[in-house]
Amino acid sequence: MNNLDFTEEQIERYSRHILLSEVGVKGQKKLLKAKVLMIGAGGLGSPALLYLAGAGVGTIGIVDSDRVELSNLQRQIIHSVEDIGKNKALSAKISIKNINPDCEVKVFSERLTSKNIKGIIKGYDVVLDGSDNFPTRFLVADCCWFERIPLVSAAVLRFEGQLMTIFPGRNNPCYRCLFPEPPPPGLIPTCQEVGILGAVVGVMGTLQVVETLKILLGIGNNMSHRLLIYDAIRNRFTIINRTSNPECPLCGNKPNITKLIDYDTKCISGTEM
Repeated sequence: MNNLDFTEEQIERYSRHILLSEVGVKGQKKLLKAKVLMIGAGGLGSPALLYLAGAGVGTIGIVDSDRVELSNLQRQIIHSVEDIGKNKALSAKISIKNINPDCEVKVFSERLTSKNIKGIIKGYDVVLDGSDNFPTRFLVADCCWFERIPLVSAAVLRFEGQLMTIFPGRNNPCYRCLFPEPPPPGLIPTCQEVGILGAVVGVMGTLQVVETLKILLGIGNNMSHRLLIYDAIRNRFTIINRTSNPECPLCGNKPNITKLIDYDTKCISGTEM
């Protein structure tokens, strides 16, 4: 491959990527052919979708059934005042196309369930989870594991965020190796109850994209066996090693979860979407 495979506009647009020896023309071609699905067009999805578009990811899917509210704009920077009342996935699509018309954007303005999720995630190279509730989070993690699709998961509350990557396959810890079951409803407060520093979701959503681009390009180290925790107050990043749990209900020696589960939608987490 050489620069003649690009249009003049693409050469200029992606010039800073092409200059990187780890990316170059070949790597940028990979990104243009890649398919990435974002679960949620909220706090985490906003920076993630903008940077996926800027990077030239060829196909971007967005799943979100919610509508833009004024209180979202403190952190959900992909939307504007003019978007209040619009479906978030459709609003995000407009912003993406304004940044990069190279991107094909697929919108899923529906809530994920065990019945529709397989059809939605099929064919994507990587899934990013920026959902705000445990039923969706576990549903996405389980489905990605069954469908053998890499998952980059992040969550934020108050001044803290966490990030991990799940690669399906033996010897790779799954989401349930760390969190076997959703917590009981009400155990973890929501951001509506305790608040959230808007810029923290910017940090974590951006880190999701960095992880995703490395996966697509096949470069660098990933977080498949580690959990990253960001503490904005103390300005501290902590990395904790993760290992496979032989007793894991999903990927352990004797798994008892063999199909997708629709948990009670009232089980809302304190994480930010």
